[in-house]
Amino acid sequence: MLQATQRKLVTNPASSRFQRLIRSNTVRSGLPAAFSGFATNPAYDSKFFATKPLFNKILIANRGEIAIRVMRTAKRLGVKTVAVFSEADCDAQFVKMADEAYCIGPAASAESYLRMDKIIDVAKKSGAQAIHPGYGFLSENASFADLVAKSGLSFIGPPAQAIIDMGSKSASKEIMTNAGVPCVPGYHGANQDPNFLKNEADKMGYPVLIKAVKGGGGKGMRIVEREDEFFDMLESSRREATKSFGDDTVLVEKYIVRPRHVEVQVFADTHGNAVYLFERDCSVQRRHQKVLEEAPAPHLSPELRANLGAKAVAAAKAVNYVGAGTVEFIFDTTTSQFYFMEMNTRLQVEHPITEMITNTDLVEWQLIVAAGNKVPRLQKDLAIDGWAFEARIYAENPENNFMPDTGPLRHLSFPAASESVRIETGVQQGDTVSVHYDPMISKLVVKGSDRTEALRVLRKALGEFEVVGLNTNIEFLKKLASHPEFINGDVETGFIKKYYDDLFSPIPPASDTTLAHATLSLFSSSLPAQSTDPWDFVGLTGFRMNSTVGSTKTYQFVDSAGRPSAKTQVAAARDASGMYEVTVETSASTAAPTVFKNVRVLSHNQADGGMIIADIGDKRVKGRVVREGDEKIHVFSDGTKVTLHLAPDAAHVGAGIANTATGSVKTPMPCKISSVHVEAGAIVKKGQNLVVLEAMKMEHVIKSPKDGVVKRVHYKVGEIVGEGKVLISFED
Repeated sequence: MLQATQRKLVTNPASSRFQRLIRSNTVRSGLPAAFSGFATNPAYDSKFFATKPLFNKILIANRGEIAIRVMRTAKRLGVKTVAVFSEADCDAQFVKMADEAYCIGPAASAESYLRMDKIIDVAKKSGAQAIHPGYGFLSENASFADLVAKSGLSFIGPPAQAIIDMGSKSASKEIMTNAGVPCVPGYHGANQDPNFLKNEADKMGYPVLIKAVKGGGGKGMRIVEREDEFFDMLESSRREATKSFGDDTVLVEKYIVRPRHVEVQVFADTHGNAVYLFERDCSVQRRHQKVLEEAPAPHLSPELRANLGAKAVAAAKAVNYVGAGTVEFIFDTTTSQFYFMEMNTRLQVEHPITEMITNTDLVEWQLIVAAGNKVPRLQKDLAIDGWAFEARIYAENPENNFMPDTGPLRHLSFPAASESVRIETGVQQGDTVSVHYDPMISKLVVKGSDRTEALRVLRKALGEFEVVGLNTNIEFLKKLASHPEFINGDVETGFIKKYYDDLFSPIPPASDTTLAHATLSLFSSSLPAQSTDPWDFVGLTGFRMNSTVGSTKTYQFVDSAGRPSAKTQVAAARDASGMYEVTVETSASTAAPTVFKNVRVLSHNQADGGMIIADIGDKRVKGRVVREGDEKIHVFSDGTKVTLHLAPDAAHVGAGIANTATGSVKTPMPCKISSVHVEAGAIVKKGQNLVVLEAMKMEHVIKSPKDGVVKRVHYKVGEIVGEGKVLISFED
């Protein structure tokens, strides 16, 4: 792994927050070299189609994974890059990877990544000729695109007017209707009176969907199942829309019960050319946000695929679009009809799967077109090659309604990149997932010759992902990719809810082999270090000759719920020859203990993240065993992750149970209190809204777990609260 050289930070006396990071050309990101280029070998188009020269230097007005993604292509093309970063991101990988980097403010996005004036100032002083907005932040801000142009710089994206036309969900639907693109029935007008909107919803019939007109990423979106929920959902939608977009205007549409989310990648230039690079299916979502995407979409006929593409191109041409864009459609699985939903006027998070099946580099296309060239390929030159999936690896807890998580990445190991596996990330081991920004750790992108092969590659690669330090959705994604209906391609936006019991089935107890594997790691770690002498043949068994012999160590484990009934005791005895006998005995089981004799540890490499290879029973077991603090043990082996909890004594286990009392409601994550709906003495019903939290730019409603009387409200609106803190106490 390449290490960054010493950096010198020069502070401008006029502004302590406005700093430039200066470094030599030897500075590189700490990301593994395998991630520096494309896993595939697309037919790069700039050599053959760019008649006007590309920019010499661009500024990337973004952070993390997408900033690195843009830099990778820019560096390959010889284009210098300038990064802007917040104080919270001063040690981030994208900052290290850029040729130049400037600090533009504190952690809060409003004071850094959304500061148009600072970004323009950096672009000018650094000599950048163009600005790439990435996705999120200012990427779909028409005022920013306009300001960039007026500042004499090029905006690597569509013109401001196209963003305006497509940025309003209500106005865009009128434009689409006039262009012959079908739209979902609903009210998209200017009258925002709550009673009027409710009347419109009543006419459509429930369920209905309330959406912020400038929304995206599920923000400001609420499904209203019943009439009596309408006003609460409207208020929540508007609150979230105001915080995210500065505009609380909403539209109300008929909610299609079994929809698929199918979107089309389009690309247009200033010469009148527009093409589509086929479609992606993004139906599998949680909290209205995509989690697993694929290209092309399953079960579409060639005629339907061509029709979708033609309508998407018509949508782009209707607003004189330029650059990369995505036209999103709702596909009714009952009627096989599709309806325009919105257009994202930027590069999408899931763009790599389109690159995989078309053998293109869409960032390269963006740079080519923004420099005034034609799109590199016409429609007749584009064809689908294979199948691709993208899995978004998030720091979140699926078992807790996918609540985002934050914290350090104590252990992080990626699958090996190859022609069929591509890793997109902005972090490495030791980095921290912050409460300030999106909790995505990485994107795993895979390709196969067909859907079956691509799924097989996906499942294998997911099994090679290792994360310790915070909750992730990796185990959930494994279940999702293995579900029979997903394998059949029977997807819809309600897939997770529909198959909830399958996807959230109880975690099986750890196998005796896994428990023995973990115990061997603990035992081995307590012994003197391995020899590094290549002639120390005894050391090849995993231990030095002066290791303790004839010793026995005993460990107790409990399951993830801390139930003492599931306590397991594992004893490992090591003889003079370095062989082990491991005994596994579970207190809740009436079966005889499992005894593994003649167990041999072949190697235990702490430098390789705790990789231990051992012969246990008749199986050679290979995998990493990672210890987190004093209590947690994570075992990665055979494509699975098992988390064990060490229980030093029974009193410790009992204390863990006592802390799970249900007489209060706690924060599921670090958050900010957005609103409080109850006060001390209030009588509440089970399921009643208590508090609304804000985290990762999203609102989360905390409901009462039972009927009862509120004893105390512990926090006020606006306060920042850590994870696991008591929000509401109930009377006994």
